Amino acid sequence: MEEMEEELKCPVCGSFYREPIILPCSHNICQACARNILVQTPESESPQSRRASGSGVSDYDYLDLDKMSLYSEADSGYGSYGGFASAPTTPCQKSPNGVRVFPPAMPPPATHLSPALASVPRNSCITCPQCHRSLILDDRGLRGFPKNRVLEGVIDRYQQSKAAALKCQLCEKAPKEATVMCEQCDVFYCDPCRLRCHPPRGPLAKHRLVPPAQGRVSRRLSPRKVSTCTDHELENHSMYCVQCKMPVCYQCLEEGKHSSHEVKALGAMWKLHKSQLSQALNGLSDRAKEAKEFLVQLRNMVQQIQENSVEFEACLVAQCDALIDALNRRKAQLLARVNKEHEHKLKVVRDQISHCTVKLRQTTGLMEYCLEVIKENDPSGFLQISDALIRRVHLTEDQWGKGTLTPRMTTDFDLSLDNSPLLQSIHQLDFVQMKASSPVPATPILQLEDCCTHNNSATLSWKQPPLSTVPAEGYILELDDGNGGQFREVYVGKETMCTVDGLHFNSTYNARIKAFNKTGVSQYSKTLVLQTSEGCNFETQSTSYSQLVDIKKLLAVAWFAFDPGSAHSDIIFSNDNLTVTCSSYDDRVVLGKTGFSKGVHYWELTVDRYDNHPDPAFGVARIDVMKDVMLGKDDKAWAMYVDNNRSWFMHNNSHTNRTEGGITKGATIGVLLDFNRKTLTFFINDEQQGPIAFENVEGLFFPAVSLNRNVQVTLHTGLQVPDFYSSRASIA
Repeated sequence: MEEMEEELKCPVCGSFYREPIILPCSHNICQACARNILVQTPESESPQSRRASGSGVSDYDYLDLDKMSLYSEADSGYGSYGGFASAPTTPCQKSPNGVRVFPPAMPPPATHLSPALASVPRNSCITCPQCHRSLILDDRGLRGFPKNRVLEGVIDRYQQSKAAALKCQLCEKAPKEATVMCEQCDVFYCDPCRLRCHPPRGPLAKHRLVPPAQGRVSRRLSPRKVSTCTDHELENHSMYCVQCKMPVCYQCLEEGKHSSHEVKALGAMWKLHKSQLSQALNGLSDRAKEAKEFLVQLRNMVQQIQENSVEFEACLVAQCDALIDALNRRKAQLLARVNKEHEHKLKVVRDQISHCTVKLRQTTGLMEYCLEVIKENDPSGFLQISDALIRRVHLTEDQWGKGTLTPRMTTDFDLSLDNSPLLQSIHQLDFVQMKASSPVPATPILQLEDCCTHNNSATLSWKQPPLSTVPAEGYILELDDGNGGQFREVYVGKETMCTVDGLHFNSTYNARIKAFNKTGVSQYSKTLVLQTSEGCNFETQSTSYSQLVDIKKLLAVAWFAFDPGSAHSDIIFSNDNLTVTCSSYDDRVVLGKTGFSKGVHYWELTVDRYDNHPDPAFGVARIDVMKDVMLGKDDKAWAMYVDNNRSWFMHNNSHTNRTEGGITKGATIGVLLDFNRKTLTFFINDEQQGPIAFENVEGLFFPAVSLNRNVQVTLHTGLQVPDFYSSRASIA
């Protein structure tokens, strides 16, 4: 059960949860930690003011804070809410596990209540330390969040199973062994902390102190608190609201916000969700079993690679020594190649072992945690967390998809040393395949009638000569860089046709092909010259105002769609890959299929669906951009992210140029990439959004979007640049 321990620790304090509460995003946090990260908001952001203005629709409102205040341009962690005089700027801190949290803005008032139960300042908001969603508390404060009694029960069982010596809960550094426990405070003390924090005088004199072992037993035997409604604290949970996915009481059904919702029996839904979680765990258990077997296979491969390497080196040394002095220099070169291949194979397999071990440990920890949750006999407590657990289990199972449990490297060294050539040919000595030698294949012939270019893509076709008797096992296609530079391999395989995407517009490429088999490679074919289309390319010239040129008449346009091959697995495609959405609540990235490096290019995206005010991002990115975070979080993307009120530009997690004006369903976002001016500009509903977003834009870029399940967009390509931009470029 040790692998489950991370599931039982608070993301803020890094310790086991104490009195955990469940946030609306399904994540947990200690009640005391929740109070420590509260931030006071201005009066205009409070739930009361929102309801008074008619904009509030729920007890808890997700905070539409100024993101330039929450997210610093120089830091990706939390900052303080520093936009108002009533909330002075407070530096953020780091918890033991690295999560940035808000410290209290001022010392709490003196009170006999525990800090977690003391009154919450008016107009407070809290930000989840895991998913970073912010919300404003209502009049109930932290009492409005349900307590996770199931998690408390799992932690109690886990701590009891550890059977470790009880430690003082108030020691600041290395906790000492506890000597007493206060039954009223429910806290373990060492002698120094008891004298300092629990003196035997005043109201504390009536508290009963017992030995730690007896305190643990009393904790274990104390009856579990009855689950009560967060809206009606005197009522117990009795039914389950299907629409809100939460337990409710009879008073909620009679006069509360659930009166018109579909409800079902609490016991029936408890059994149903337990069954669903059990079924999901069965699939995940099979994956974990396969992963364990796969790890055994990988470890065996390490041993086989070691043995094969030793055997291969011994053979190579023996052959090279027989060729005396003339072969010594060549022998060193060949040994270096073998060692490089050896290290490469080991590195690939060890990296895969490390990656698979981490993933398996996380999977096993989640399984053990879910099994402990299933043991709970509290229906309402279980139902509070079951939906989130089921989603996590399915997501983890999907991560063990095709290819994850397949070795990335073979154990064989398919090389052999041929020592038959004469001494005068020693300088040509090289490795050959271990199979019996045979003639190399004939030179392939390019089929010119089937070779063509489209936009910045090139399609080439070839075949073997009609009278060739030596079969080819595959082909190697090479292209230069479009500027007469060196050739590079762009395709290796058995097919006789290949389409190469991502070339430069308005460029001339040289292509050639050769065949290979186990013996060697053929000669190169004749070189084919290919010309890509001009794209949106124009030169800016000095022109008088009376000689304006209609640039739109001079431009060709590029047509492209989204690329399923490079997109995150959570992205959902439709409409011939022109429409995308996402199956996850987290931001995922999808790229366009065409890359640009020259000319002027413009495309648009229409918002087909926009729920719950998310902030999708639009822009351009390198091909190796991170796919599981918002676009612009790393240094491989340049983007504008926008919500329903305003937008920001972001690159390398730096936020700039907040601009008023957001998007809704039906909005159109335009992206203009101008390599002539080296600029990137954004538009919303045919109006430029803010200044020029980015300058000095150079290299190969792909259109990019990041979104979550609350957004769906459709791509429109083959468009001319906006009218006013065309006129401005003509004047320049």
